Amino acid sequence: MLLYKSIILSLVYTIPIFANISLRKIELSINNHTFLVELADTPESRAQGLMFRQHLGSKEGMLFVFPDQDYRSFYMKNTFIPLSIAYIDIDGTILEIYDMTPFSQRSVQSRNNNIAFALELNQGSFEQFGIKPGMKIRNLPIASQR
Repeated sequence: MLLYKSIILSLVYTIPIFANISLRKIELSINNHTFLVELADTPESRAQGLMFRQHLGSKEGMLFVFPDQDYRSFYMKNTFIPLSIAYIDIDGTILEIYDMTPFSQRSVQSRNNNIAFALELNQGSFEQFGIKPGMKIRNLPIASQR
């Protein structure tokens, strides 16, 4: 019985309170396709990301908005959904795209030091919709709104 209680308590304390936080959504346009993405624009929402989610629609994702431009690094701790990530500069140009493995704690690091945004979509979505490095994303939040 003690073991059972310990397991339950450990689960309760390891699942963040804000796991189901409601984030603002915007539409992004890439290569004539529109995606509905949640904005992760606070330290808390960026840390949470898509952890603990069970589903992501075919044209849904999460846009990570950073307060500066720098190298970025992501991993898939507690993330059930296979994802692809695009690293994006301040002008909305996709610089790099990588696939990520669920539950992997291996960092997927950007090669560029001017990353202002990162976009996570279902794994393979960038390829499926013909989205490649060098393409521009329209409707990104502008600096004054960050």
